[in-house]
Amino acid sequence: MTYQEAIEQIYRSTKKLKEKGKPAAYIPELSQIDPSKFGVHICPLKEPPFGIGDYQTRFSIQSIAKVFSLSLAYKLKGEKIWERVGVEPSGTKFNSLVQLESDNGIPRNPFINAGALVIADILVSGLKNPKAELLEFVKSMSPSDNIAYSPVVEASEKSVGYRNVALCNFLKSLGNIDNQPEEVLDFYFTLCSLETDCLTLSSLFLPLANDGIAPHSNEKIIRTSYSKRINAIMQTCGFYDESGEFAFRVGLPGKSGVGGGIAAVHPDKYSIAVWSPGLNAKGNSYKGMKFLEEFTTLTELSIF
Repeated sequence: MTYQEAIEQIYRSTKKLKEKGKPAAYIPELSQIDPSKFGVHICPLKEPPFGIGDYQTRFSIQSIAKVFSLSLAYKLKGEKIWERVGVEPSGTKFNSLVQLESDNGIPRNPFINAGALVIADILVSGLKNPKAELLEFVKSMSPSDNIAYSPVVEASEKSVGYRNVALCNFLKSLGNIDNQPEEVLDFYFTLCSLETDCLTLSSLFLPLANDGIAPHSNEKIIRTSYSKRINAIMQTCGFYDESGEFAFRVGLPGKSGVGGGIAAVHPDKYSIAVWSPGLNAKGNSYKGMKFLEEFTTLTELSIF
């Protein structure tokens, strides 16, 4: 069975499922998204790419963008970034404050909000124009430039971002934010407003399936060792407090976002992006999780 045949079969069966998820209601702009949207796109390393459904519809990738900010910070600072953020699953909600004080201001991993704020601070310190340079870096990972910040989503996030403001100020009080919290938060909210479609998103993750090399340009985006470690963190921490469940049922490194997107990679084989805005209780795409579980089961291809 080819990837295309598997995707077509599973897409049809998953699309018929009763929608149990709901769009992210706490971000006004995301709450208006049509929950029936559903798209899938795969970028194999040795087969033609394939997409189905709403795979060319743009959506807000939200926390999936944290993979890009982590990759750039890792490229800039190397192993020093792990002095300021850990690599362990948190076991708590993505916007939790409870562990920071007991952990002396070191977030458990770079994908929870506290960890992503520390990574944002590293980029604000290390780049002359963080927003423009991050976007340039992201675009270098794919042959498509169909990715951009959304001022509307950014404004919507800022309007309700009180907990992130609290997290950033708490981190500052604990000595793990170097810049002014307002500057870090501005960059962080912009980062989370990135928009693209499944077609582009799957191609953006392909370097992580290819030892850090972007196949379209043969450019070494990040070191092979960094790519492997980012995949490891995605495997253990990419789905917040549902990461163990995703590893158990899907068996791929991946990252979700509350916009309903999921990007995942099978090293040396493919990258895949799924979008369905209806979220489960843990904040991950309900149909996206179901689709990827069925996909790795049917193809019998996962890293476990």
